[in-house]
Amino acid sequence: MLEAARLPTPLVDCPDEALARAGVELRLKRDDLAHPLVPGNKWRKLAPNLAAAVEQGHTRLLTFGGAYSTHLRAVAVAAGALGLASVGLVRGEELADAPRNWSLRAAEAAGMELVFLSRADYREAAGRSALGPAGDAGRLERWGRCLVLPEGGSNALAARGAAAVAAELTDLGERDVVCCPVGTGGTLAGIAAGLPPGARALGVAVLRGGAGYLEGEVARLHREAYGREFAGWRIDHDHHGGGYGRVPAALEEFAAGFERRHGVALERRYVAKLLAALYDLAAAGAFPPGTRLTAVVTGLPDPV
Repeated sequence: MLEAARLPTPLVDCPDEALARAGVELRLKRDDLAHPLVPGNKWRKLAPNLAAAVEQGHTRLLTFGGAYSTHLRAVAVAAGALGLASVGLVRGEELADAPRNWSLRAAEAAGMELVFLSRADYREAAGRSALGPAGDAGRLERWGRCLVLPEGGSNALAARGAAAVAAELTDLGERDVVCCPVGTGGTLAGIAAGLPPGARALGVAVLRGGAGYLEGEVARLHREAYGREFAGWRIDHDHHGGGYGRVPAALEEFAAGFERRHGVALERRYVAKLLAALYDLAAAGAFPPGTRLTAVVTGLPDPV
């Protein structure tokens, strides 16, 4: 069985002189502590999909990811704990005969079947045209009937799951901005949908070149999950650090300094980029004095 998540996750004040000079407060929503094996936003997004898989009688999950995908590892662990088979379609056919990195080893150790695809085949398989309306495998019939989860796990159910983050923040008002990193848009979509009037959401894109596309994905998830679109959110596209998975020296220096000051270990590809963006934006006067930022810590640092 899959251990229950530890909810609500802690909310921790994070006083910092640099932010105080800008008149801004920071607190951390420690979703990285939600679950020992399926941490952070992976739990928020996966839990309702896992419930649907069991309710609908699925015996297999199929999903997509890159060589270091946290989503693949989370699906592998969660599926195995529930007695479900799992298949991960991995971007990069050249990885098939290469030694497994720590992330892919962990997915396989949890029972996931890994299938390595060329980038063109991966794009085709991961595209929405490959999926049936209920999430069953359409053109992916090689694996039989299965619940298909999109890359990053962001679908309508995932957005509704992520909305619980905002629901756990019971003191939000007009001075509040709830902030999260953005990879596929599901977490931001849920948070924005769950905010009370006056509060706002800010996403920080961790991939380069996503302007317009990511906004469209958040709006699509709103329509699919809630039948309407929501206002009061935006995405910053200027703090991706050079692209997905890249951690430039300046970002590493920022993250190490934050860890020394606050004693919180930072995942680099998402969480560090989020926090670095908030400090940069605060220094540039992007937030009115009195703003309170709540940064959602969406995941744990890589073990390697």
